[in-house]
Amino acid sequence: MIRSRIAGATLAAALTLTGCAQLPEEPGAMPDDFVPAPSVSPGDGSVALSPDGFSAAQRMTVRVRNVGCGFIATGTGFALDNHTLVTNRHVVEDAKRITLTTYDGRSIAATAASTTTVADIAIVTTEESLGTSYAFRAQEDPAEGDVITVVGYPNGGRLTTTAGVVLGATTDPLEAALGTVLATSAEVEEGSSGSPVLDETGLVVGVIYAKNFSNQSFIVPISTLNSLLDEASLFVPEQSCTSSNPGGL
Repeated sequence: MIRSRIAGATLAAALTLTGCAQLPEEPGAMPDDFVPAPSVSPGDGSVALSPDGFSAAQRMTVRVRNVGCGFIATGTGFALDNHTLVTNRHVVEDAKRITLTTYDGRSIAATAASTTTVADIAIVTTEESLGTSYAFRAQEDPAEGDVITVVGYPNGGRLTTTAGVVLGATTDPLEAALGTVLATSAEVEEGSSGSPVLDETGLVVGVIYAKNFSNQSFIVPISTLNSLLDEASLFVPEQSCTSSNPGGL
């Protein structure tokens, strides 16, 4: 997530509010002998390219633009259905207005955002139809060594894909309420926060939320996301940063 805050923002704040939070050191002992594999080649199923050259994974992925009070930020999200998408909590925090841009350049205003303190996850809703493909979620977390592909909008730029492998499970390096997360070798940039992580069949197996200075990325595993989506009570409305418009976007 790209932020240009007013003067006086501290480094600590920057680390928690930038899209893929930069971590000062990598967690625990992790396997380091993995080499990122090539992106999954278009073929059959959900990773196949359509006639216009976009895969289902690319179609469901959107750019998230957060216009806040004193900053502008961008991140990534992915559609669950016509009017709902998943992104990171830190992507939509302190928003005055949230705008979504689809793979084909359409701009759609968000009508509401809800976040949870259990994980760095947010749900954003729209009145206008996203009109994209939608995520098919895996039921199990990826295993160590599994090849994964990340689809997102690094640095708020064009839609890209990058590949890597799962390095293993670790405790949340950001020490949020979340417990176990997964480290991967996929190299991501600011603006990639909220990107879907897909397995070789095109199923979503996690959500990018952070990176470290060793270019390891960290994902909220699909088991956590599925549990959260089954417990709507864990989400609360995100408040607008404007006191004159409480609760709205």
